[in-house]
Amino acid sequence: MTDLAPAPAIASVSLADADRDPHAFAQRIGRSFEEYGFAIIADHGIPDDLIARAEEKARAFFALPDSVKRHYHLAGTGGARGYTPFGIETAKGHKAHDLKEFWHVGRDLPEGHRFRGHMPANVWPSEVPGFRDTFRELFAIFDRTGLKILAAIARYLGVDEDYFVDTVRDGNSVLRLLHYPPIEGEPGGHVRAGAHEDINTITLLLGAEEAGLELLTKDGRWIPVAPRPGELVVNIGDMLQRLTNGRLRSTSHRVVNPPAERRGFSRYSMPYFLHFRSDFLIEALPGTVPAGEEPKWPPITADDYLQERLREIKLA
Repeated sequence: MTDLAPAPAIASVSLADADRDPHAFAQRIGRSFEEYGFAIIADHGIPDDLIARAEEKARAFFALPDSVKRHYHLAGTGGARGYTPFGIETAKGHKAHDLKEFWHVGRDLPEGHRFRGHMPANVWPSEVPGFRDTFRELFAIFDRTGLKILAAIARYLGVDEDYFVDTVRDGNSVLRLLHYPPIEGEPGGHVRAGAHEDINTITLLLGAEEAGLELLTKDGRWIPVAPRPGELVVNIGDMLQRLTNGRLRSTSHRVVNPPAERRGFSRYSMPYFLHFRSDFLIEALPGTVPAGEEPKWPPITADDYLQERLREIKLA
């Protein structure tokens, strides 16, 4: 009897290899995205001092009194900008809300821009000096880093490596500052982040080296995603899964509650949700639909899909 080959591990790669050996880099992360929907990336070029400054500013904001933070909660905006209080976001299909609060920074667009109706102006907390400049800088570098990863994905899919440049230009991308507060008492059915799939194109996540993030494998096992400090976790979102007709997986993932001895500690992270531009039509790429079959999903614009999903998670 022939032994089965072990399943490949989640790829852990250096973004510097995207320049040294673009084909090998694309193959490694592409296979990881097909198998797990996730990859871990080191040497991503986001400066350590910027990451440290962003973490400091995020912690300072979340330490403010609840009454001050709620001043930045913009009702009726679907949480697109500013503060979303603890106890609102609920994973699709779940009844119990997640144990988290967060802040959203979006793309700055000039007045009169054709997507301004989809992307309101940012708001900034005056109580935290340097908050605006820090997160504008981090947003911009996340945007550039995301394009490098998308170029590798394009190579893996066999399309022009610049294919994604126009699809995400002025996209409705969001930088989320996340705080999972200490857990007091028994959480009941509540978890820090219920099992869900991301809505967007790809997600770039800083801060996941703190335990809790898990993904669901094809064979139904929950396994930890454990980057080293400073590494990026990158995962496929539903929009890219639809575009590739399911070839690249948008994988269920969650943030589980810590063990009892760690419940008194907060958890922080910073995901960047990179989106297609609002009017981009998401439909299966040529070559991703087997002969004689129909695409798994019908075409839909990125904004229509986003609004549909935001309603499902009680943010719109």
